[in-house]
Amino acid sequence: MESIQATKQRFGIIGNSATLNRAIEKAIQVSPTDISVLVTGESGVGKESIPKIIHQLSHRKHNKYIAVNCGAIPEGTIDSELFGHEKGAFTGATATRNGYFEVADGGTIFLDEVGELPLTTQVRLLRVLENGEFIKVGSSKVQKTNVRIVAATNVNMFDAIKKEKFREDLYYRLSTVDINLPPLRDRQEDIHLLFRKFASDFALKYKMPTIKLSDDAVRTLQKFRWSGNIRQLRNVAEQISVLEQNRSISADALRSYLPTNAGSNLPAVINTSKSESDFSSEREILYKVLFDMKADLNDLKKLTMELMKSGNAQDVQKENEGLIEKIYGDNDNQDYEETINDLQVLSIPQNTETHQSYTPETEDKYHFAEEIEEEETLSLHDKELELIKKSLERHHGKRKLAAEELGISERTLYRKIKQFDL
Repeated sequence: MESIQATKQRFGIIGNSATLNRAIEKAIQVSPTDISVLVTGESGVGKESIPKIIHQLSHRKHNKYIAVNCGAIPEGTIDSELFGHEKGAFTGATATRNGYFEVADGGTIFLDEVGELPLTTQVRLLRVLENGEFIKVGSSKVQKTNVRIVAATNVNMFDAIKKEKFREDLYYRLSTVDINLPPLRDRQEDIHLLFRKFASDFALKYKMPTIKLSDDAVRTLQKFRWSGNIRQLRNVAEQISVLEQNRSISADALRSYLPTNAGSNLPAVINTSKSESDFSSEREILYKVLFDMKADLNDLKKLTMELMKSGNAQDVQKENEGLIEKIYGDNDNQDYEETINDLQVLSIPQNTETHQSYTPETEDKYHFAEEIEEEETLSLHDKELELIKKSLERHHGKRKLAAEELGISERTLYRKIKQFDL
């Protein structure tokens, strides 16, 4: 088995941190097997190195190695890219195409940003992992492939599973072995080593003397948070190599190339509130409040009807104590007392000559009054008809003037007149 140090030299990996060495050790250990591997870590930590180590140290090293950036392929074409398609399968499919799983048969496929895969593609990928089978787009023929899959992602997979953006069964098939690469801020002893390597490379590339950091600049370099990890460090090293005339870099000169809003290497508080589930809960609470208000309004209507039927507030109070208490609260409540007084004022004496006796027709009138009003308010057809009639009457049947007033063309008005049979 190849040593960790020899592997780092072979693949150009810089660093001596224990977490980095452990990740490389795991990659070396799983290389001779065919189990699937999931590489996790923040963007810019160098996840693409692990699949290369696994492939080159495996028995598949003489076969194809294909790296696929799943986040860079449009959702509509990713199935075709991975699994191929038949001629005429979709618009533009002028010839049969072999997908990556067919081309890399016997080799290794590296699926970078696997967390970005659409759910439909995840189902197809799960089938490949389970029994090595896939079907081309537009075909019904099942094909076999012998491919080892190494995937990588900077997405929190458990959050993605919780939000139903990633299949849980696929996650466990991909992550038979999980290799996590640490962020650069957790590898402080490696930061200066990496910077020196990048500075040397750029000096050679641009044919100029190598830049060197002062002791204060080294401490500043190590304290910086490096949210972009190795990619960001390399970018800063290249900028300084090209732009600085003085090849000895002080801490102040270094700070001028560091983003001011990135902060130092201190614990950061991340606000994870207001997730989708929180908004969902707020909607549910709002709906419940609205339904409760509607129920209370219906109860109030019922109480009013009882009062109008009986004409006696005291009888209504006695028969509907539970309903009144539900709407207005405890009997000691001031609003409750005021409401009872209002009911007594509104009650209609039964024995006066001016009293209109209750009849079913009266109930219908009160019961349906609101519904009739609501229908009149909400019926666009009736309102439209009414406006057209009024406008034509006002202009003595002159369609041109009526159309101008209504804000529609004369042709549209003519069509409406025929539609409503005016």
